[in-house]
Amino acid sequence: MNLETMSGLEIIQAIIEERLPHPSIAETIPMKFLEAEKGRVLFEATASEQHMNPMGGTHGGFASTVMDSVTGCAVHTMLDPGATYGTIDLVVRMVRPVPLNIRLIAEGKIVNISRSLGVSEGALKDESGKLYAHATSSCMIKRKN
Repeated sequence: MNLETMSGLEIIQAIIEERLPHPSIAETIPMKFLEAEKGRVLFEATASEQHMNPMGGTHGGFASTVMDSVTGCAVHTMLDPGATYGTIDLVVRMVRPVPLNIRLIAEGKIVNISRSLGVSEGALKDESGKLYAHATSSCMIKRKN
């Protein structure tokens, strides 16, 4: 598979279909793509004991990493072959403590996209819809031409 000839959406769909491996960050912070369409991605993520802070709760880096991933991947779904992106800023609001060993759903959506900037938002919820974190992100886009 030649990543240079695949759109961002095609790359993410190939990961979902297991034709490409999940990114290695998904081993540190257990995340898995569930769905992807132009401008939107859905992940599942589960915090475990390895993600605890010194106070015994889930470290804020867990939700931050998941939010960076879904907001960035929402931008990625909009990119043409050969284009790349990088996070410029990420604002994460922790609404409540992230529970351990509970399957959470993270959704990322495009807010606006231009030639050089993608703005997206993300939400981390449990399966009943209870919100744990919300994020907004800006990503710099580098296009081939």
